[in-house]
Amino acid sequence: MATKIVISIVQLGTVDYATGLRLQQQLVDLRKQEKIGDVLLLLEHSPVITLGRNAKAANVIASPELLAQRGVELFECDRGGDVTFHGPGQLVAYPIFDLRGYTHRAADASSAQRKHLGAVDFVRRLEEILIRTCTDFAIPTKRVAGLTGVWTTSEAATDYVGTGASAVQRSEASAADHRPEAKIAAIGVHISRFITSHGFALNVNTDLSFFNLIIPCGITAKPVTSMQQELGKPLDLNGVAESISRNFGLVFSSQMLWVDTLDALLGRSVGVPMKVPSEVRQLRGDDDIRLA
Repeated sequence: MATKIVISIVQLGTVDYATGLRLQQQLVDLRKQEKIGDVLLLLEHSPVITLGRNAKAANVIASPELLAQRGVELFECDRGGDVTFHGPGQLVAYPIFDLRGYTHRAADASSAQRKHLGAVDFVRRLEEILIRTCTDFAIPTKRVAGLTGVWTTSEAATDYVGTGASAVQRSEASAADHRPEAKIAAIGVHISRFITSHGFALNVNTDLSFFNLIIPCGITAKPVTSMQQELGKPLDLNGVAESISRNFGLVFSSQMLWVDTLDALLGRSVGVPMKVPSEVRQLRGDDDIRLA
């Protein structure tokens, strides 16, 4: 019987986005050197809009002045996908995994014909974790064909109409009206030499008005929702983090090991990188990129 992979999980609290980028790169480098095993970071970000490698600047519809007024930073990054928002009340997961440690079996293959996970399979597993986590809290969710992320069709979801500060909520006219699926979690990953970074963002108690500053993921026809909005009450983020950890273990057939601090994971000589990168908008061009 094969030994289960151990995934170390660290819950960091609130981390600014620049520090999060530097920390991920540091962990990716260490993982490539096999100085650490697979790591899952769970955290919140201070308000920030991020643009993935496929992003269109026009999908940031708020003015620089409005962004400054709302206290929202703006970053380009090397994940897949378009424009999204991160902020308080949103649980962000960054898996730093070596995909060669996880196997995938095609539907028509025998048990002996296995290969390591590819980018698409990895993203599908992240979606499965999010679907199972929402199910743990009695929120029905699903995938939407042709789109990445996790969606709900619950009556509680709200459509936003308008842009920026002038946006207003539109209540459903009647229960019979058709409404689009509402996005509860976004996914965007980067893969370099089989090592993953970035990941997903699950709206737990997120202030959804921040999404009026952008066209989320470049999709105009579908609203955004949160676990709080679906259930009508705020949730304990620690409880959601525990559910995510458990479902990572199930979906990746791995043992989850909670680590108290980054120092305990990396050693005190490494620590947390607190210096803001001077060229955070300059993207690495030598990596094997897989976009999702």
